Amino acid sequence: MASVNEAFTLSWEGSIAILTLLPPVDRLSETSLSVLAQRVLGPLEQNPPTGLILDLSRMDYINSTLLSFLLRCHKRVKDHRGEVVVTGASERVRELLILTSLDMVWPLYETRQKALAALRANQHPA
Repeated sequence: MASVNEAFTLSWEGSIAILTLLPPVDRLSETSLSVLAQRVLGPLEQNPPTGLILDLSRMDYINSTLLSFLLRCHKRVKDHRGEVVVTGASERVRELLILTSLDMVWPLYETRQKALAALRANQHPA
């Protein structure tokens, strides 16, 4: 069974959070996914980012449970007026995002650098 610690990384570039999903995430049990949600959503609540990059570059497939988790991340960030974007979506994941119309909610970028640049360009001074 995959470990929660092997399923993601959450890093920061200034006030922008970067959530990178790693392939073991699609093999997590429901209980482990709850732990994952706590480990990601907690920091996003305690230190609300101005932007969140969902880095899906390591994922070839996203199931409905993972999609639901990403929507929870989206809600947490949007509740604090942050923006959410996706980077590195494979053709298969991109098709899913288009089919679910999430490409209209989350702008899609080819690279992390382009996603960071877009989020920084949209930041407003306090």
